Amino acid sequence: QFTTRVVSCRAAELRPEGGGEPVRGFHVVLEDTILFPEGGGQPDDRGLIGDVPVLRVTRRGPEAVHFVPAALEPGAEVLLSLDWERRFDHMQQHSGQHLISAIAEQMFGFKTTSWELGRQRSVIELDTPLVTAEQVAAMEKSVNEKIRDRVPVTVRELAADDPEVETVRSRGLPDDHVGPVRVVDIKGIDSNLCCGTHVSNLSDLQVIKLLGVEKGKKNKTNLVFLVGNRVLKSIEQSHNTEKALTSLLKNGPGEHVEAVRRLQSSVKLLQKNNLNLLRDIAVLIARDFKSKPAPRQLFVLHRKEGDSEFMNIIANEIGTEETLLFLTVGDEKEAGLFLLAGPVEAVENLGPRVAELLGGKGAGKRGRFQGKAAKMSRRGEVQALLQEFISHQN
Repeated sequence: QFTTRVVSCRAAELRPEGGGEPVRGFHVVLEDTILFPEGGGQPDDRGLIGDVPVLRVTRRGPEAVHFVPAALEPGAEVLLSLDWERRFDHMQQHSGQHLISAIAEQMFGFKTTSWELGRQRSVIELDTPLVTAEQVAAMEKSVNEKIRDRVPVTVRELAADDPEVETVRSRGLPDDHVGPVRVVDIKGIDSNLCCGTHVSNLSDLQVIKLLGVEKGKKNKTNLVFLVGNRVLKSIEQSHNTEKALTSLLKNGPGEHVEAVRRLQSSVKLLQKNNLNLLRDIAVLIARDFKSKPAPRQLFVLHRKEGDSEFMNIIANEIGTEETLLFLTVGDEKEAGLFLLAGPVEAVENLGPRVAELLGGKGAGKRGRFQGKAAKMSRRGEVQALLQEFISHQN
């Protein structure tokens, strides 16, 4: 917590991170703050000004601007409270990133070109097209050794024109930077220009887990990692998943993969057999219709199980020169597929109207119009339309 004064309060809007309508509120500038504004790859802090929640903190030149939902009186003394759990998580990830980047460059010459502190995992972009599994393992071993060595992390400030600034690892300063330059030192390992929040000793990182690499932008590789409490949370999630699978599959964790492989093979075989049965059913349905003594001009069928091929087999077997067919598959009250087949002129005329009634889209040619339907419950209206059309034709 920290006591300070309100300097200014102006009406403003905040666009939510996930999109949506802007939130109305106020931009508040304080005499000083303990809430970190987003920057340097690190997200911003959260907290309270009095009992008013701080929803976003951004930097405007030398100022931190706090977005709050309620107005604050300029000149008022306020108590600022920091969301420590969020801050400490960011400290762990950011200091971990400095350590990983330094070790990657020292061991293999991989330079860091950018990084992102994500909500679940973080990513370092390395300036190399390839990082092997062996290199990842070697880096993970090294960074965790440094954590066990309890290496101090210190912060110092230099004047912007200090020659020592040129000797410190950096990706450049923002165009609107003012004041001294901040350097974060990991003793004997790394010196880096940085505005972010950090632990004071590598032992506070607890542990680093390198999850592996992913293909990045052109000729770059993304190294994915977790630090500290995120590693513990990941282990907990994995353990809960493992327990659930053990219960479902009725075997131990070491046999889970093979058990799932067997299940996948069984499902594929069942799907194949099911499709073959559907094809046979389609043929039988068509033959039953054709065996009736008096040919009908309209054939309507709905089946929950089926696909486009199932409907087309029925249409092929019945023949569409004289009969108008309206076939649907899927949930009766939700979405599904439809096929309208019959004389070319009739289908061209009725197809778009059928799609419209079913709240779907479709296309057709040569006496077939098929597509997706969003409102299968309106099949009765389609059937009435088709019967009216046939009566008119007769």
